[in-house]
Amino acid sequence: MAIFDRLTLMKVHTVLATFILPAVIMFLVTGSLYTWGIKGSYETTVHKLHLQTPLQGQLIELVALTEKELKERNISIPTGKAKIKEVGTSFRLEWSGSTKDVMLEPTAQPLIAKLKIKNTSWYRQFVQLHKAKGGSPFKVYAVVLATGLLLLLVTGFIMALQTPKLRKLTLVSTTLGIAVFIAMIMSS
Repeated sequence: MAIFDRLTLMKVHTVLATFILPAVIMFLVTGSLYTWGIKGSYETTVHKLHLQTPLQGQLIELVALTEKELKERNISIPTGKAKIKEVGTSFRLEWSGSTKDVMLEPTAQPLIAKLKIKNTSWYRQFVQLHKAKGGSPFKVYAVVLATGLLLLLVTGFIMALQTPKLRKLTLVSTTLGIAVFIAMIMSS
């Protein structure tokens, strides 16, 4: 079959590897450092909002108010999804993105709310992208990356199986990899 000849597989393997290398490095670095608690930092600003009526825990209204306040400050909205988080007997809007996290919450004074804007450091932005807090274009890119990584592994596996001197090593390594993976799942 021409699609699985060695030269075609090597070309596909090379193109995939070189194309996805920058993103793979980002995911590898941020993922491994995050495991050890290295997450990057924020620069935080807090604003008091004077309200006409007290905040209610309705997502649509909180998002609309947050968008209005950000627009007045000439600040872009976060690229991730907004959600309401229960905090004790109260609530707050949390809206994360790759370059900023925004929180809106009531205060002890019913007609004053607190808007907190946390701008990410350059490294934290990569961590946020790793955590799927980027916009739709980056999310599509991440799916392309994942697909490319899978194809990279598959083409490498097929090439190894096609090489007589590597066939036994490939099968033993694959079996061992599956066994270790299952052991790690069961031990966690």
